[in-house]
Amino acid sequence: MSNGIKKLFRPVDMTQGKPWENIVAFTVPLVIGNIAQQLYNTVDSIVVGKYVGDNALAAVGSAGPILNLLLVLFIGISVGSSVMVSQYFGAKQREELSSTVGSCITLTAIASVLIMLLAPFIIRPALEFLKTPDTIIEWCSSYLHILFTGIAGVAYYNILSGILRGLGDSVSALIYLLVATVLNIILDLWFVAGLDMGVAGVALATAIAQGVSAVLCLWKLSRMKNIFDLKLVYLKIHKVHAVNIVRLGLPSGVTQAIFSLAMVIVQSLTNSFGELFIAANVIVMRVDGFAMMPNFSFGTTMTTYAGQNVGARDYRRVQQGAKQGTLIAVGTSTVITALILLFGRGLMGIFTNTGELVDLSMRMMCILAAGYIAMAVTQSLSGIMRGAGDTMTPMWISLITTVCIRVPLAYGISWLTVTPDLPHGRSECVFVSLLVSWVLGAVITVIFYKRGKWKMKALGNTGTDK
Repeated sequence: MSNGIKKLFRPVDMTQGKPWENIVAFTVPLVIGNIAQQLYNTVDSIVVGKYVGDNALAAVGSAGPILNLLLVLFIGISVGSSVMVSQYFGAKQREELSSTVGSCITLTAIASVLIMLLAPFIIRPALEFLKTPDTIIEWCSSYLHILFTGIAGVAYYNILSGILRGLGDSVSALIYLLVATVLNIILDLWFVAGLDMGVAGVALATAIAQGVSAVLCLWKLSRMKNIFDLKLVYLKIHKVHAVNIVRLGLPSGVTQAIFSLAMVIVQSLTNSFGELFIAANVIVMRVDGFAMMPNFSFGTTMTTYAGQNVGARDYRRVQQGAKQGTLIAVGTSTVITALILLFGRGLMGIFTNTGELVDLSMRMMCILAAGYIAMAVTQSLSGIMRGAGDTMTPMWISLITTVCIRVPLAYGISWLTVTPDLPHGRSECVFVSLLVSWVLGAVITVIFYKRGKWKMKALGNTGTDK
């Protein structure tokens, strides 16, 4: 392997060089990786929509909020570990870094077992609580049961790739995800189009592909002996590190739980508008995944960037990178949003041959458009705060915008627009409420970032500022 290629797979020290160059170089593989990640769900939707039908497409989408709600444990572990890894890497503390990685691996195993045991008792009652239509409830249940049986692969990929990114290596995680994505597409077509397994085949393909990517991430970490040690002795949970992982990760896990719970509550409203709107919601959310991709990528980059530079106690560099990274994120999101508005109808047509469904999906996407630019600001500055160790502030912002604004607004608009012809109100309420929560979230995030209290949250903070 040439030196140039080897350099791509080395951890990146983001405490050196121009901030914007570090941010762009780290974000590009993340964006490609997030495209691949989104392809998991998108290919699932395309395959079931084309080969099984619109109701199967609705089933996969209706299962999403419950899936996300039960994954919050792993979200918390992933964020907590990424913050700690980036700070210890920036501070060049090998022993602490080794113990943190080992504790993450063990905590993930425990969380996986808990989810596997709990899921079978939660899935069916949750689907019934959400008033999932009888025409799709069996498909939803089958899809979720298979995914949660193979939850360890999903969990370990997300957490181990988070550790790799915390170390500044976004390329390896990308390569392994691309391998898994290609495998997922092949298995999707084989199981659904070839073996006629329906929705269950899509879930099985995803579980297998994620398991492969997790194994590849673990293999990569085991070879990084020049940075930290991955030995059995470090797999024992270190109390201090476990507490810090939970302390830093819990707010992000709670944030995801709040968001997922809100989606579950709004899904009940969505289901009341019937199968056509449920399917339209699935299509919009799949395209939404691509629109939101750069925002999440910049958010992850800013977490690693801030973590490493906070570990090195260089707060001026953190703020310099925050400004440059946010401007780049906003510009990128503006371009992508414009492209989706111009070519969105063609994108919608990939999922279904039903013209009415394409029209409805495009109308809803137009409502959301401006919100993606606002989310570029929210994700970038929230990433800075999380990287510095302040995971509580983004949690509270999410709580306010989602629980106090989005959910009441959705049901409020629905209630106010009830007519004899629209017994459940106007379906636009689902997306108007989301747009408003995104815009207000950006405003609140800017205010809290400028207050600067996130600077005092670093591990072992001495209060020094270069």
